[in-house]
Amino acid sequence: MKSLFKKIVVAILTFEAKMLLKRTKPNIIAITGSVGKTSVKDAIYAVMKDTVHTRKSEKSFNSDIGVPLSVLGLPNAWSNPFKWMKNIVDGMLIALHPGKYPKLLVLEMGVDRPGDMAQLTEWIKPDVVVLTRLPDVPVHVEFFKTPEAVIAEKKQLVEALKPDGVLVYNHDDEKVVAVADEIKQQSIGYSRTSLSPYTASADKIVYENGRAVGFEFMLTHMETAQLFRVNGSLGAQHAYNYAAAVAVGSVFNVSIEDARDALAHYVPPQGRMRLLQGKKETLIVDDTYNASPVAMEKALSTLKDMKGAKRRIAVLGDMMELGQFSVREHERMGELVVLAADILITIGVRAQGMALAAEEEGMPEEHIIRTKNAQEAADRLEAILEQGDIVLVKGSQSIRAERVVERIMEFPEQAKDLLVRQSEMWKRR
Repeated sequence: MKSLFKKIVVAILTFEAKMLLKRTKPNIIAITGSVGKTSVKDAIYAVMKDTVHTRKSEKSFNSDIGVPLSVLGLPNAWSNPFKWMKNIVDGMLIALHPGKYPKLLVLEMGVDRPGDMAQLTEWIKPDVVVLTRLPDVPVHVEFFKTPEAVIAEKKQLVEALKPDGVLVYNHDDEKVVAVADEIKQQSIGYSRTSLSPYTASADKIVYENGRAVGFEFMLTHMETAQLFRVNGSLGAQHAYNYAAAVAVGSVFNVSIEDARDALAHYVPPQGRMRLLQGKKETLIVDDTYNASPVAMEKALSTLKDMKGAKRRIAVLGDMMELGQFSVREHERMGELVVLAADILITIGVRAQGMALAAEEEGMPEEHIIRTKNAQEAADRLEAILEQGDIVLVKGSQSIRAERVVERIMEFPEQAKDLLVRQSEMWKRR
């Protein structure tokens, strides 16, 4: 019954969203890829919002229900049927009387199963598509036969580009470059390790009084080079996110200087390598939004590079929806942990593969703690925490690793503003 009700709601809201788009005709920027969609979306919004009336997808509204909600500007009603009925009524009113509707929509578009992107591109025809990355083991591969099948699914968004549309793409990813080479429309590359129209370089962690406070890099476009700084968050992924946002801005005549100024006030979303003050004068790297192999690998690399740590502690949870790749990818993360951390705390059944691999790679058994859930991991971490520790916390959203962060953060009363999944609905789950 729930499945039937959802199908009906999705069908009605999609109809209303289609009607609204036909009436208002906004420009559409659509973002897809296996990692970085939400962060790129938010960075693009930061660049564009002061130039043109812009709306972005809320949080990670990127599914068959999330995209029409974003177009209509409606909230997620979760499991409340009465609120869904209200959404349907409100959606029809908005479609018939849009008022001052945004001129630009920035939409995140993801896939969980075969057919998802085809369903979205049947009515979404973007002016700009941003393709972030297509790694060897993407998330959501569980419901696809091969990683190539996931790539083919996401590629459908590029194929839905308007004839005069523009593809903004990650020039460092060979699979993405191959997609860009196939299209007839204009394409603009961004990069960090290769030369492209928007190339990030010289990235580094920024320290104040010996403590990491952010990340900065140079972004070069033609003869212009500008210094970009990311406040309160770490990781080379920000260089990609900002470069993509600047490239998109150029399509709408936003200069690199204006984009830099807009991003100077931007703070990356919660749970994306955010720096938080921990108890006992510790530093937390909160990367609890979600987890995939490529993202966890980058997080561990960042942890390895951080200076001034008494000890580096990695708290890592299960990576979900990896299908046949799950066992090997968890083992591979365990091998990488040995190079990046002094202590490993795992959360969940799958993550025990990390613990086993770390032990086999030489991490002392007494430095490896296996736990069943976030509550137990928080208990064990709090008991061993010492002044000067740097703690990386990461796991798929179902692991609820943000609960570990909340336990050890210096000011837990700020959790609602600083951590992911703090709504009443999530608190009850």
